[in-house]
Amino acid sequence: MLIVPNRSISHRTVWSLAGPMIVSNLTVPIVGAVDTAVVGHLSGPHYIGAVALGALIFSFLYWGFGFLKMGVTGYIARAYGSQNEQEICDYLLRFIAISLIAGITVILLGKPLIDFALYILDSSERVELLASEYANIRLWSAPAALCVFVFTGVFVGLHNTRMALVLQLVLNLTNLVLDLLFVPVLNLGVPGVAWATLIAEYSAALLGFYLLRKQVMSAVRNLTFQEFFDPNILKHLGATNSNIFVRTVCLMFCFAFFTDQSARYGELILAANTILMHLQTFMAYGVDGFAHATEALGGSAYGSQKRKRFLRVVRLTTLWAFLTACAFSLIYLIGGPIIIGLFTNLAEIVELSKQFLPWMIVLPLFSFMSFQLDGLFIGVGYTRQMRNAMLISTAGYLLMAYIFQSWLGNHGLFLALICFMTLRAVTLLYYYPSVVRSFPLQTNGIRNG
Repeated sequence: MLIVPNRSISHRTVWSLAGPMIVSNLTVPIVGAVDTAVVGHLSGPHYIGAVALGALIFSFLYWGFGFLKMGVTGYIARAYGSQNEQEICDYLLRFIAISLIAGITVILLGKPLIDFALYILDSSERVELLASEYANIRLWSAPAALCVFVFTGVFVGLHNTRMALVLQLVLNLTNLVLDLLFVPVLNLGVPGVAWATLIAEYSAALLGFYLLRKQVMSAVRNLTFQEFFDPNILKHLGATNSNIFVRTVCLMFCFAFFTDQSARYGELILAANTILMHLQTFMAYGVDGFAHATEALGGSAYGSQKRKRFLRVVRLTTLWAFLTACAFSLIYLIGGPIIIGLFTNLAEIVELSKQFLPWMIVLPLFSFMSFQLDGLFIGVGYTRQMRNAMLISTAGYLLMAYIFQSWLGNHGLFLALICFMTLRAVTLLYYYPSVVRSFPLQTNGIRNG
């Protein structure tokens, strides 16, 4: 039976959900950092660039399907709030089916997509050759990677972030250990990084199926063709997932554009910017723990139509997200040069990274609000508004990147990134009042529309 989500919302409640997700999220960039570090100590900067470009390709191929995690979180959280256990099981099964179909499609279409991506990304021949090796190995992990997205989203929606943490720890620690085995010990180079990720993703997917086996079996036992393929449900799923897909593709395009522009300045700038963006990723995954708490707590409050509870969730999670962003800025201010030195011992890259480090110090303060609002809109299912906000922000980012780079070069690229994060928050805040108005004045009312 479901536990009725009626406990009061306190700082402790927020941290009980956000804490495990922060730990879980931070293991992701740690693995990315290890990917960079194990090749950063090889003989040249092209190894770092190859892993960066290869990982970038999968940011599109996999993160483009980020709707699997974000979409299922919103559906599960709202079903959890309305105490509908069978609906939880049914949505889990639907999203598993979508992830498997999507994963097989990625495998079938991946090779030409990889070739096209490397053609578009302007880098040196030796970087692209190694990136191709990396990508063609990781391609085969697509079904597992997308299932892990679904399982993580389900656990967040159920307010069970401890199990989401277990799943991510198995994935990322397996990846990390295999990185250290395959590259420094077995000398497999860039392909070794790819093999480590592939094995880790299948290990995590098998664990996810095991942890959610009761819900999966319940959905299968009670499955009816008519209900599973209900046109209204499928239409709603299609609209929600397509909106999140557009939003995610735009976001990844903006980061891909950043990497592509970095590559145009040469291998040294590409390597330096890649290292600095790991700092942004650390911060993003840390702050995103509170966005996950907003998805779960806000989504269940929305499902049970408790307006005061919802508003308290927004206030507390945003406060802690801001404080966490400040903490990251302080860490980068004090220890940024030391952190950079952990990534590479190549003096030219270290000096370039230090030159652009101030942008990473201020960026957390301009980024945290957009992550928070993303979590809020996913939890309540306002995905169309989130899509529109991202489209506007993307257009503004490209314009600003063009203008600022012509004046400031690589500094202008970082300035445009700060403006992009700010614009994301401003455009989402425009839609926020409509979310609040959608609640009835009485906490036990029924939402219109």
